[in-house]
Amino acid sequence: MDKKIFLETYGCQMNFSDSEIVASVMTYQGFDVTQELSQADVIFLNTCSIRDHAEQRVLNRLRELQHLRKKRPGLIIGVLGCMAERLKSELLEGEDKGIRVDMVAGPDAYRDLPQLLVDAESGQKAINVLLSADETYADISPVRYAAGGVSAFISIMRGCENFCAYCVVPFTRGKERSRDPESILSETRILIREGYREVTLLGQNVNSYEWKSKGTGLIIGFGELLGRVASLDPRMRIRFATSHPKDLSDELLHCMAAHPNICNAIHLPVQSGSTAVLSRMNRKYSREDYLNRIDAIREILPGCALSTDLIAGFCGETEEEHKETLSLMEAVGYDFAFMFKYSERPGTLAAKKYKDDVPEKVKTRRLTEIIDKQQELSLASNQRDVGTVQEVLVEGRSRRSETKVMGRAENNKVVVFPDEGFSPGDYVMVEITGCTSATLKG
Repeated sequence: MDKKIFLETYGCQMNFSDSEIVASVMTYQGFDVTQELSQADVIFLNTCSIRDHAEQRVLNRLRELQHLRKKRPGLIIGVLGCMAERLKSELLEGEDKGIRVDMVAGPDAYRDLPQLLVDAESGQKAINVLLSADETYADISPVRYAAGGVSAFISIMRGCENFCAYCVVPFTRGKERSRDPESILSETRILIREGYREVTLLGQNVNSYEWKSKGTGLIIGFGELLGRVASLDPRMRIRFATSHPKDLSDELLHCMAAHPNICNAIHLPVQSGSTAVLSRMNRKYSREDYLNRIDAIREILPGCALSTDLIAGFCGETEEEHKETLSLMEAVGYDFAFMFKYSERPGTLAAKKYKDDVPEKVKTRRLTEIIDKQQELSLASNQRDVGTVQEVLVEGRSRRSETKVMGRAENNKVVVFPDEGFSPGDYVMVEITGCTSATLKG
């Protein structure tokens, strides 16, 4: 066919993993993946709906792309993923807003992309946003077109059934379903043979993974799966994301402690430090429950790095509840955090049940206080690493200096140090000599 596809991905790691599935489907049909937008015959934007800001970025990008149609007659522009699922009608009928989209495909429709493309090329509006009860793409080998050959993602499950009040994911990605563990182990073995040095197991709620054999009735949970993956090659670093606090078991922590190649780092979203806010968010744990899990991590995995997600200004949040978030941050001492203002999402429980009543100025001020607090915590965390020696997996050259390389330590912190002929994929023992709040220097 000699046609080229350009993939642009927004949002979470799961979306980047999904784009690799899309690349596999399309290359099987004869397309080449290009990094040059001007060469593309097909442009796919794989999108995120977690916040309004994320959707606005995509809509603005779609407007920017329209000028390419004049240069490449027959260009097809498609929207994939969560935003496609949520805004299907608006996307296909948005020409009056400067948005012309030829095809729309939800997260469970990627096998149908070739037929949708045929429909779009014939002038039809092509759409498939049906959610599946069993699609996991387990039999599709991802094309890691944007990877550096060092780190890779493996999606081990899809969907979510937690129905947190603020979140659209259960509506855009459907019910939880877990992949056959043998397909996960097989994909990991391929990565090992190809020379990858690190793999991250992905799921919307990765530690609720559960696979039941239809033949034997055997049930495999996430702890056992993680141990099996880690046992394949002790030189392969293993990470996972994202964990829900209610499902973080002692069994999983002991599994991490038993396998040195499972990185001593956990991303454990808390969202708020207030039990009352957590209840309104439908998070299914209290402040005390969360701190209990932190205590278990500290006991079973001493020195484990901790990161989190935080939302400022959720419905009804009082000043005292906001201060509880700041105090929890102080109590835990997070190494890193993703921090956001609350953004109401249509169709969610919060949109139906609560009023988005925290003024925008208050949200902004509270978010600033959260960011400032985390800056303090991150700097203190990094300062504790100064003088230590860390094993760093080299990822590539530093963006700020041609004479330095960068990589990540086991705790997932970025380390920058002088290049002495290192290559991506090398493990290097690095003495930490300085830091900022974001980066270690060695």
